[in-house]
This record gives sequence, C-alpha cells and structure tokens, in this order.
Amino acid sequence: MPRTLLVRTFLLISLLIVVAVGIWAALFGLATREPKARHLAQLTTSAVNLTHAALVAAAPAKRRALLFELSEREGIRLLPAEPEDEVEPLADDAFHELYRAETRRRLGDDTRLAAAVNGEAGLWANFPLAGDDDDRYWVMLPPEHAERVFPWHWLGWGLASLALALLVAWLIVSRVTRPLRALAGAARELGRGRRPATLATEGADELRQLAVAFNQMTEDLARIAAERAEVLAGISHDLRTPLARLRLEAEMSVADETARAAIAADIEQMDAIIAQFLDYARADADEAPAPTAPAVLLDEIAARYARLGQPLNVLDASTRPLPLRPQAIRRALANLVDNARKYAGGEIALRASEAEGMLQLEVLDRGPGIPEAEAERMKRPFTRLENARTDAAGTGLGLAIVDRVARLHGGRLTLAARDGGGLAATLSLPLPR
Repeated sequence: MPRTLLVRTFLLISLLIVVAVGIWAALFGLATREPKARHLAQLTTSAVNLTHAALVAAAPAKRRALLFELSEREGIRLLPAEPEDEVEPLADDAFHELYRAETRRRLGDDTRLAAAVNGEAGLWANFPLAGDDDDRYWVMLPPEHAERVFPWHWLGWGLASLALALLVAWLIVSRVTRPLRALAGAARELGRGRRPATLATEGADELRQLAVAFNQMTEDLARIAAERAEVLAGISHDLRTPLARLRLEAEMSVADETARAAIAADIEQMDAIIAQFLDYARADADEAPAPTAPAVLLDEIAARYARLGQPLNVLDASTRPLPLRPQAIRRALANLVDNARKYAGGEIALRASEAEGMLQLEVLDRGPGIPEAEAERMKRPFTRLENARTDAAGTGLGLAIVDRVARLHGGRLTLAARDGGGLAATLSLPLPR
C-alpha cells in the first residue's frame, strides 16, 4: 500500500468508482440481453413463417424464382435439409440459451437452430414444409442479425465518465488532505526546533479546529521557549557578576597560589556550566542559513583550540559551500570537541565528508567510547555515562545541544565506535538537492 494518505484515499475511491462502473455495465448487459434475444427470436420466427408460407403458397415451378427473390431482397437463404449436413450448434451461453428457448416456444420444440451449416456461418433454423417431417428446409438469416455488436460509442462515453469521476475524486481527496500535509510539514519544522508559519484555518470544521489548536500550541511553545531563555539569561547575568567579584577577590585576597588556582578553576567550571545552560536554551532557529564551506569551518575551530594550547587534527574536509547555520554548527562541534577532551583526551580529529546525500561532520577520539545500547540515551538532556567514561564533571547537556542542532538542520547525531578504538561522533546534515 502507498504510504501517503492522499494516494491511499484516492486509490480506495478509484476502486469504488471502478467497481461501481463495472457493476452498472454488468447490469446493463443483463438488462439488454433478454430483449435482444426476444427480438432475434421474433426475426427468426418471422423469417421461418414467411418462407414457409411462400413455399406452400407458390407453385412448385415458381419456388426457385421465389427463393432467389428472398435471397436478393431480404438476404434470406433456403436450403433443403439433408442427413449429411454438417451442423455447428449455437454457442452455449446465456444469450443463445434465451434465444433458443424463445424461438422454440414460438416455432415448436422440434425446431433446430444452428450457427453454421456446411461451413456457412449465419443464423440457421430448420423447419418442415407443410407438416411433412421428411421434407425439411434450412432457412438462414444474414450473419449480421446474429452478431452482437459491441457498443463502442457507449464504451467511449463510459470511459470518459470514469476518467472525469477519477479526476474529480483526485481533486476532492487532494483538497481534503492538503491541510493535513501542511500540518505534517509544520510539525516537522516544530520537531526541528523551528517555529513554523501559521497554518491557514480553512476547510471542514474538524480541520479548522485542528489548525487553530496547532497554531495555539506553536505560540505557547514559542512563548515558553522565550520565557525560558529570558529566565536563563537573567540567571546568567545575576550569577556571572558575583562570579567575577569572587575571581577578583581570589586574585587579591588569597595568598596561597594553589588555593587561588583551585578557586579560579571552580569559578571557570561554574561559568562553563552557565554557558552550557544558555547554549541549550538559545533559539538557534533564529539564525538564517548562509553559504558555508565545511573545510573553512573546521579550520576556524581548530585554530581556536590551537590558540588555547589544544591542537586538533583536521582530516579531509569538503570545501563546497553549503547552506548552514555557522554559529549553531560551531557550537555543536565545540561541544563534541569538549566532550572528547573531557572523556577521551589524547589526539582528537575533525573530518567533513559527503556521502549518501548527507554532509557528515565527525569528531574522532581514541577514548573508551560509548556502549551501543547507551548511544541514544546519551542524547537526552542531563544524561551522563559515569561508568563508561571518566568522572569528569559536566552538566550532561553537551550531546543534547548537538542533537538539537542536528534536528534543526533536518539531520541526526550518531555516536558509534571508531575503527581501531574510540568514539566517532557524527553530525549528519542533508545536502541541498
């Protein structure tokens, strides 16, 4: 079965229309079969009676001329019946059964009917002359009387009506399912973290109510997201100010260099946690896509970490500009790199490639990796894998931020074991068609 509601509904309605037309055609054939059989039986009876009367009334010397005239004017042939005649019976179907029964009812049960005599096709009837059963004749109606001409003109009109009905059915089903297709597209946009356009409230009452409810839900989600971002931004501002004072106090008041460094490290960690909360709450959908070369993007990220004394190895990278949200991609890759630094250490590599219609941005490490059964769970917010990685501190939002960026682009985040050991975190984004 097709997967779309439009095609499924159209096929079901089309099947209903075709079955209905077929039933009506069958009923039409049944309704016209008996009248046609009766009409043909009447013609046969008339021909037999006319020929019989003409033969009986005419003088024997004039019968030859009479038979010639019947053949010329009416197309009726008359042959004497012989025992050695080769007779082909009528077809064994419902129409000819009706014709046979009606003809015998009119002419008598001893009437013989045939589709051909001695290889000559036509509509043949056998009758005795003047009640003498030994003196029998075959009378033949022209073949066109026996032919059942197919009503091609009716077939043409029927096919035209069927095509019109199917076209109207397609238009009706398309109109009914159009709001559902728009709703499905808006739901996909909402699932990617974007705010879809307002749905048109038109069509049947149920569809209008559905569109109104969806629009209201979209507005409520947008308002909640904005309020959440505003609250987190306020918390960030309120927390970072005292954190800055604490850092200054530590630098000026704590004499022990070790203690001062520990306090500074704690403050940096708190500031990083606040930054991750803000990244998770930030509305990345507001950033417009721009032509961005993945190779340039990876080089920028590698250069930034190199300045911090944390070099990254950039492998093969695609240089073709693609429509990306560069800030969101930088944020996602930075989270993947930070996760690799925290939990894996050692050499970290970046790679960008195109395969199967997807742009694949990879962050590769040689750490302990993530069990395959836990890969999907690790994408949830505030989730950490303490027993598989080290006990490094974190909020558990890094992979959730990357997964949100992937869905924003219509892609996905994949966490898989790397060949030779380690983890390959792949951000797969669909390429433009």
